[in-house]
Amino acid sequence: MSNLPNTPTTQTTFLSTEHLVEIVHRKTLQTCLAGVAARIESDFLRWAEFDKSPRVACHSPEGVIELMPIADASDFAFKYVNGHPKNTRWGLPTVMAFGVLADVATGIPRLLSELTISTAIRTAATSALVARVVARPQSKTMAMIGNGAQSEFQALAFRDMVGITHLRLFDTDPAATDKLEANLKGQGLAITRCANAMEAVHGADIVTTCTADKTNATILTPEMIAPGMHINAVGGDCPGKTELHRGVLEASRVFVEFEPQTRIEGDIQQMPAEFAVTEFWKVLSGVAAGRENSEQITVFDSVGFALEDYSVLVYMRDAALELGLGEQIELVPRIENPKNLFGLLSEPLASSQANVAIAPLRKVALG
Repeated sequence: MSNLPNTPTTQTTFLSTEHLVEIVHRKTLQTCLAGVAARIESDFLRWAEFDKSPRVACHSPEGVIELMPIADASDFAFKYVNGHPKNTRWGLPTVMAFGVLADVATGIPRLLSELTISTAIRTAATSALVARVVARPQSKTMAMIGNGAQSEFQALAFRDMVGITHLRLFDTDPAATDKLEANLKGQGLAITRCANAMEAVHGADIVTTCTADKTNATILTPEMIAPGMHINAVGGDCPGKTELHRGVLEASRVFVEFEPQTRIEGDIQQMPAEFAVTEFWKVLSGVAAGRENSEQITVFDSVGFALEDYSVLVYMRDAALELGLGEQIELVPRIENPKNLFGLLSEPLASSQANVAIAPLRKVALG
């Protein structure tokens, strides 16, 4: 991986799923979670340096496709991500993503990377970072409601960063809980399977909700909540998709990433515009208080924010450089005369491409 930021080459470093898996294997998931959390924390502490906006979303009855941009003085980043809960019918992931890092000075894309695995890592790292700051100290038991693709990452991040030792699991799909339990075997976590959400939250210090259905659900209701709980609400992340009864929010101190976006997408979309929330960067920087007492109920209304994707892109870029991973690709054309783009069309194909047969597209029936 030869190209570095701010070099004049037009080459782009490509990190595939295979590259990301190798990064995690060689550095360990524990190291990646901790490293991404540290990078997110340092970037949140320079909040004012970033040009921020809510993500752009295209909604359909089946799901949502989103673009998430952000920039500081030197780097522009964006993530393409979808959310299609019914994709599992075809053996496809519910969430798929890729991202780009580009030079602000030239616009040259320096990194093109998978972000499906990376999004799971950064989401779990953000959740655990927030909980480490605002949950009650010595929290040991976490309920996990929704045991899908994100759940292992959440469990291990909370084990390593918060000190969780016991999980109480519930999912409407028993097979999802089977999968989670099998993947966490030997990971040092005591596991209790529960018959419903009410049973799962009983005795929990922290409750993580991570459900996929695009509905105004009420996974948690006020009578399920005990004083001092911290609620990590991950699944409600677009208009019309919630997990918490509004009474839970009314009884809690609520923390968000970027308020203008969370007002649209988070559980607080149910609440009036004057409903008080605290952006988490303010707690990290000492501008605002976190948890105020041991009996206070706290909620992290997590929707995912572009700054976290910037952080994980930078972390993975640096990890790939350190490990010698990645592929150099020509994503943008090299032009001897930048004003003569048309001239590229009169040049012969490179010898490596001249004999490549172009196969006809194959129709794939999804219905």
